Amino acid sequence: MYAASVELDPEARRASGDLDVRFVPDLRVEELVFRLWANGPSPAEAGSDLRITSVEAGAGGAEAQQPDPTTLVVELAEPLEAGEPIGVHMEWEWDLPGDIDDRTATVGDAVRMGTFLPLLAWEPGVGWAREPPTSGFAETVTSPIADYEVSIDVPEGFEVLATGRMDGGGTWRATAVRDFAASVGRFRTARARVDVGEPVDVIVGVHEGVDQAPEEFLRQVVSALRRFSFVYGAYAWPTLTVAVTPELGGGIEFPTHLMLGPSTLGRTTTHEVAHMWFYALVGNDQARDPWLDEGLASWAEARAEDQLDQFRSSPVPEDAAGRVGEPMTYWEEHLASYYRGVYVQGAVALGELGSPELVDCALAHYVARNAWRVATTEDLFSSLEVVFPDAREVLLPAL
Repeated sequence: MYAASVELDPEARRASGDLDVRFVPDLRVEELVFRLWANGPSPAEAGSDLRITSVEAGAGGAEAQQPDPTTLVVELAEPLEAGEPIGVHMEWEWDLPGDIDDRTATVGDAVRMGTFLPLLAWEPGVGWAREPPTSGFAETVTSPIADYEVSIDVPEGFEVLATGRMDGGGTWRATAVRDFAASVGRFRTARARVDVGEPVDVIVGVHEGVDQAPEEFLRQVVSALRRFSFVYGAYAWPTLTVAVTPELGGGIEFPTHLMLGPSTLGRTTTHEVAHMWFYALVGNDQARDPWLDEGLASWAEARAEDQLDQFRSSPVPEDAAGRVGEPMTYWEEHLASYYRGVYVQGAVALGELGSPELVDCALAHYVARNAWRVATTEDLFSSLEVVFPDAREVLLPAL
């Protein structure tokens, strides 16, 4: 459980607040590891600086250390046994980055705040995820499902679109999500209620200065939401918010919240909606197994947009061929090949299994079996082999 208050001053590019976290590990731990992703290489170069000014953990006190810019280690006075809860309170200050093509940015009155709260990097059954960040337009996040309550105070005239649903008091509440993100600015909005088994309230906001209508994005989002709910299982939350902001070259997914750039109407929008199944619902260690969300979301995109043949005709660079399953530490040195090596090659590899309809069936099994978990490649093989007994043999050359 995360409970946070945020005070944002867009003009000064500053934010501050506090955070309370309740954590129950399923393994014995002697420390807590929070990731400060707002201090990643690209945001830091643009001026981002997230500082933790105080930390309290449990009743016995704690000592916090920061071995690198994106990692905060809280040493516990006494070990925490599996199943034993602990509460953590911290206060923080944040200098936001300027105009940058990233999940955290300040572009005029538009503010993107993605994965900005300190985030427990826990993989259930495994332990702490300590992989380094990437300097590319990619994610290296691992986090378990949690509930969030986040109050965001913004100046008059600014609006907030964020993870979950806002109550009447300005607090955003979300149940069973892996992360929290917010987009702040001055939006023109369009709304729809979509029935995909349960009603989903969709809000699309297009920021001032972006010369596109929110209704255009709304139609695309609703279409993708309906399709993927039918193919992979019903959308799992009651809301989906989408913010289209300036100077963002692609799209970035967060649970129940999408950040899109002005040129993303079409395949990119569909791809980001697909991430609500492959990352938000079925999680993965994005640093260790980036293909488990990007390759699968690209498959869903290709199917929805009838682009599988185009993917198949896209050449794969030599340094990416047969490396779909490489971690982000590899792709950090081969960023120019990352998209075709993971997104495209991953989708094409799935297509080699056989009938696209049966691949979708196998992925629906994967979603049903691994919803709310942090899945691995072995988990994917397990589901694929239900439909395609030779799935491992077929996919391994690409991995």
